[in-house]
Amino acid sequence: MKKFMIIIGLLLVVFSFASKDVIVVGTTDKIRTLDPANCYDYFSSNILQNVLSGPVDYEIGTANIKPWLFESWDVSDDGLVYTFHIRKDAYFEDGTQIDANVFKYSFDRVMKLNGDPAFLLTDVVEKTEVVDKFTFRVTLKSKFSAFVSVLGYTVAFPVNPKVFPEDKFFEGAPSASGPYKITEWIRDVRIVLEENPKYFGPKPKTPKIIIQFYENAQQLRLALETGEVDIAYRHLDPRDILDLKNVPGIKVYLGASPQIRYLVVNVKQKPFDNPLVRQAIALAVDRETIVNDIFVDLAKPLYSMVPAGMWSHEDVFPKRDLKAAVEILKVAGYTKDNPLVIDLWYTPSHYGTTEADVAQVLKESLEQTGVIKVNIKYAEWSTYVEYFLNGTMGLFLLGWYPDYLDPDDYLWPFLSINGAKSLGSFYENKNVEDLMVAARAATDQFSREMIYKLVQNFHAAEVPYIPLWQGSADCEAHDYIDGIILEPTQIFRYYILERK
Repeated sequence: MKKFMIIIGLLLVVFSFASKDVIVVGTTDKIRTLDPANCYDYFSSNILQNVLSGPVDYEIGTANIKPWLFESWDVSDDGLVYTFHIRKDAYFEDGTQIDANVFKYSFDRVMKLNGDPAFLLTDVVEKTEVVDKFTFRVTLKSKFSAFVSVLGYTVAFPVNPKVFPEDKFFEGAPSASGPYKITEWIRDVRIVLEENPKYFGPKPKTPKIIIQFYENAQQLRLALETGEVDIAYRHLDPRDILDLKNVPGIKVYLGASPQIRYLVVNVKQKPFDNPLVRQAIALAVDRETIVNDIFVDLAKPLYSMVPAGMWSHEDVFPKRDLKAAVEILKVAGYTKDNPLVIDLWYTPSHYGTTEADVAQVLKESLEQTGVIKVNIKYAEWSTYVEYFLNGTMGLFLLGWYPDYLDPDDYLWPFLSINGAKSLGSFYENKNVEDLMVAARAATDQFSREMIYKLVQNFHAAEVPYIPLWQGSADCEAHDYIDGIILEPTQIFRYYILERK
């Protein structure tokens, strides 16, 4: 009887997955937290972007900001005071209205709890005020021309005060205010999104999205090819992506991406507290082998933290030069008889199964100096995050997806004092921070661009991070799925997906 019931259950699952009203998405990524006050990883943010509504959004497929919960806003003449006008028809799924009090609660809560993304607000916001029920005011510490763009990131999304406690992070599923609500969440197994009838905007094109989590890229590819999932989104192996182009019934989507990958160097930890050591490592890393051999040209070498194609980008890091690396190491006191011995850390699943290969190529490229010896170490994502926040790791791989599309988001989070702490480099340079503050205050792009180029040159000289490569966006799906758009913002919108 028990076996019979299991078979019936499986049939019901298969039947529900095959329904026109359901799309199944597979991924190897993970959800760390669904509390906007502590959410600072790609996939967690992506879920929030589909179940919460934010102050502003991006026009689909573009980097153009548009109103969302904020219908309009005024900026004072001195650029310090923003007054936001909130729409009056927005509610959480339990019927709680989203008003100025909710926004003040949410902003103040983010800054009080001081989670991973909090510096995006605490570095900028002086105070928040409720002007009236639907008017919310924010006063900045200093002028910041890209401030409204920051509000497009989930750290600024309002939360339901009846659900999210004021004094601690919330570990459950959020009270929805966006196109979907969460009806089931089994961590690392499955999360189910269903249409939120309280959402003020257009209904999702598919009422139910099931996101299945897989251990590795091989399982994910198999699930796609057997029809267990309709869409594979993050992360298939690069060679599998190319293979799937030739599989009938499967469509591969490829697009440009502002995603960057890099090494973080903890400048407070020996021997990385020596700038010469950091400069030598930057000269020895082999970006070309990583891009050509591991990513089969689905990525490009990167020589600045600001991605290629974005205004102000400049190639400030030198090309590989082993001879120069050896000379610098000699000045730092390291030779073949007295080698530099270091640990290199990576996390095995968060960025896909290529990560171990990347770490191995980096080890080999550094050891080709004949002066550096590398021990490879790894930890799963949750432990990895803990390690880099508390300064355990000296040299480690990390990746960046933009919070907002502006060069500021590729420099301030890395080189400001608070941002550098949140990313594990612990870099501090007041001159650099003052330059970035000046760029934020500038209102014309030319002035900002000149300052950002100067900041990039400071970065290349002091090397708290080593840019490695710029990725591409990809998604693989059965050809009966429509609505897949790889956006410049990296927002993946489940609510526009549909079966043809």
